[in-house]
Amino acid sequence: MQIFVHGTTIHSMSVQPTTKVEEIRRRICHLEQCPIDDLYFTYAGVPLDDDISFDSIPNLSTIIASGKLLGGKVHGSLARAGKVKGQTPKVAKQEDKKKKKTGRCKRRIQYNRRFATNVNTFGRKKGPNSNS
Repeated sequence: MQIFVHGTTIHSMSVQPTTKVEEIRRRICHLEQCPIDDLYFTYAGVPLDDDISFDSIPNLSTIIASGKLLGGKVHGSLARAGKVKGQTPKVAKQEDKKKKKTGRCKRRIQYNRRFATNVNTFGRKKGPNSNS
């Protein structure tokens, strides 16, 4: 029987039904020039163990040879990444408000308000927000 192994290139191999996956993996590692520990086979989305024979795999099937990837499980679905930013409405930028005076300028305005322009009158003292 004949199978196809899809790695960096597609390799066609003639195998017996009693041939083990480990033997084919060694051949592909030699052809692809990669370490045998880094390569694993999948057929129809299911990983193939080394002790499985090819009698359960039909003739002219394609087996995917791929390398192992580092990493672990990701918490949450990546399909929802950026969900909040995507559904937040765009708001136009507001005009800048007049900024408060600080330092020497603020003290100058404070002095003028309290002492320089005020005329001392008799009676009750008026607050800073009174307009009379």
